[in-house]
Order: sequence, then structure tokens, then C-alpha cells
Amino acid sequence: MKLFPISYLLLVALLVFSSCGEDSEPDILTSLQILDEPYGSHLKQNMDVYLPAGRSSEQTSLLVYIHGGGWIDGDKSEFLQIKSLVEKEFPGFAFVSLNYRLFDFVTETNGISEQEQDIVSAFHYIESQLADWNISGEMVISGASAGGHLALLHAFKNNFSDLKAAVAFFPPTDLAALYGGNNLTNLGLEALLRGTPDSAPTSYHDSSPVNFVDAQDVPTIFFHGNMDPVVPISQSLLLEDVLQAKNVRHQFTVVPGQGHGFTEQTYAALLREAKQFVGEF
Repeated sequence: MKLFPISYLLLVALLVFSSCGEDSEPDILTSLQILDEPYGSHLKQNMDVYLPAGRSSEQTSLLVYIHGGGWIDGDKSEFLQIKSLVEKEFPGFAFVSLNYRLFDFVTETNGISEQEQDIVSAFHYIESQLADWNISGEMVISGASAGGHLALLHAFKNNFSDLKAAVAFFPPTDLAALYGGNNLTNLGLEALLRGTPDSAPTSYHDSSPVNFVDAQDVPTIFFHGNMDPVVPISQSLLLEDVLQAKNVRHQFTVVPGQGHGFTEQTYAALLREAKQFVGEF
């Protein structure tokens, strides 16, 4: 019988032990960015995905951000302006920043109803990717201005996901009440909703988040500057009244002396407030 040196046998044992250890220990996932991930066939139907290191399907929640721009402009890159602040206040979260089809004044296409459906499609796609991304289905939906409007519309009207909260910055909430503020706003709403509140009442009703609030809706926190010249603070006051009447957990913070958009210091404080409101899932 052939004998092997003791050193050789020790080496084999170490290799076998090492191999078994690698098989039994899960890989530590590194952070990952997936940019311009499509959720539809249109050029604007895409998203940026930011996955944290060490994520897991049991513990990693997701915050979805929807950009502003009056439903006619803007881009998902808006999220980059506050990304570091959001990461600080929502540690361990994954993030998605959404694009959606913007209204085209020439072709008169991609109005609010189409944008609403884009958000629905994006969430269907996100849910289909949860296992591959190795994150949980627990989500927070958020947005600013028109993005805040679309976030609230989805949360109150079309929520089929495991949404835990909604966070909105200076959002339009009642488009019929918003109409009449100034000529520019009027022209935009008439184009987006194909008429005025009198000529197209159904469009205004169906595109206004306040009309879809009920007692089962997710906890909602929102912020509005009392000097906002674009979306008047009355839009958030209307939302506050409806949420209170329907007994939905909510928090409304008036930001004194600021308009349609806040300073970096203010955003940091408000995001901290939002995380405290959202709490731990």
C-alpha cells in the first residue's frame, strides 16, 4: 500500500475543509447600481436601481422616488441631488428612481393618465425583480412636486404592493382646486387633462389623490413651503383635511419661508423627520 506524507494529507484536509466552508457560508453581496433599467418599451420607461451591500430578501426595504417637473419635464437623475441625504437617513435601504413618459405638447400625448399607468407598470416590474435584486417587498413611495402627486395618486388609488408609507414634497393633490391659480398652470392642466374642470370633470377627479383616500391607506407624511409660488400650500392643507377625516395616519410639516424646493439643510432635516415617521418595518 502506498503511503502519503503527513504534510500532504494535512493539505488535502485543509482544502476539503475550506471547500465545505465556502459552500455553507452565503456570499456577502456588494453594492450594485443598475442604470437605465427598462420597465417598458418607451425611451422614458426606465429606472435607476441602487442596491446596498449586504442586502437580503428578509431585511432590505425599498424606497421608490418619482421626480418632478410639472409632468412635462425632469428626469430620474433628480434623485442624485438628495441621494446622499436619503442614504444617510434610510440606511440599509435599496432605492429606485423612476422615469416616466412626459407630456408632449406637439402630439398631445402622455398626459397624467398615461403617467399614472407608467407608475403602475414600474411597480409591477419592481415586484418581478425583488428576488433577483435580493430585497424585500416592503416599500416606501416618495416624490417631489409632480412626482409627489404621482406618488400619492399611486399610494391612494393604485396600491397593490406592500407599501408601508408615502412621502411627498410640495405635491399637487386636488387638480380642480389647483386650476385657476395662474394662466400658465391653467394652460398646462388643460393640456394634460384635455380640458378644464368644467369640460373634463372626470379627468380632474380621477387624477387627484385627495379623491381616493380611504381608511386603509398607508401612513403619509408630506412637506410644503408656505411661500410656494408654483403649488400653493393650500394643496397640502386640502390633503391634510381629507387624511384627518378618513382617519389615515399622517404628518404634515409646513416649511416656513421656503418655496417650491428647499435648501439642502432643510431636506436633511425633513428626511430625518420622514424616517422617524416611517419607523422600522
